[in-house]
Amino acid sequence: MKQAYFKVISNKRIAKNVFEMKLEGDTSAVITPGQFVNIKIEGEFLRRPISICDYDKNSLTLIYKVVGKGTSIMSALVEGSWLDLLVGLGNGFNTMDSGENPVLIGGGVGVPPMYNLARELIGEGKKVSVILGFNAKDEVFYEEEFKELGADVYVTTVDGSVGTKGFVTDVLKNLDYSYFYTCGPLPMLKAVYNTSKTSGQLSFEERMGCGFGVCMGCSCKTKYGNKRICADGPVLVKEEIIW
Repeated sequence: MKQAYFKVISNKRIAKNVFEMKLEGDTSAVITPGQFVNIKIEGEFLRRPISICDYDKNSLTLIYKVVGKGTSIMSALVEGSWLDLLVGLGNGFNTMDSGENPVLIGGGVGVPPMYNLARELIGEGKKVSVILGFNAKDEVFYEEEFKELGADVYVTTVDGSVGTKGFVTDVLKNLDYSYFYTCGPLPMLKAVYNTSKTSGQLSFEERMGCGFGVCMGCSCKTKYGNKRICADGPVLVKEEIIW
């Protein structure tokens, strides 16, 4: 973990209530897909945890949904603004167990961490499929960006306004894959867990206080004892999860 100041390069809306923010700064603490940052918001007591969508040696891309005061303040930040970030938090995804044709499943704001993971896996020579789940067409984002990486992309919407009508599991049950990675709301994660035919890794979204394991506010039970989602996660393997 590292505290660092980042400059806003761009901050734009890319879907209904969803913004893409690009930041410039020291990313040396980010070492694996699936990690997150904790952002200090002026006037707010707690930092906001946001998954890292993509990164290189001096920039970060974050995608967030405006759901309250903190993210509303973020959406109003202009180019040249500065943010205080805790960087490189959490244990991310491990690509070593992926096999040759992994599937990545993202739901809503669980889509962003799938992007850098897809980049990593495709860079390793893997054939990657991606399932993106949304409620409706106006909420869809990053479909083309995943395609540009070289992934096979499937979009699902609950109302059927674009892609497959239904849920991510409606596509997953008909795919052949060697391993799965997923991030999204808890009901989706449980459905993927129950539908999946292989082992996999699930990234959990939890309310966090400190973001680095001190406050114990995001602890959960696993088959191997209690784990803190912020420090021991957010990624857990399928075989250790207790629902």
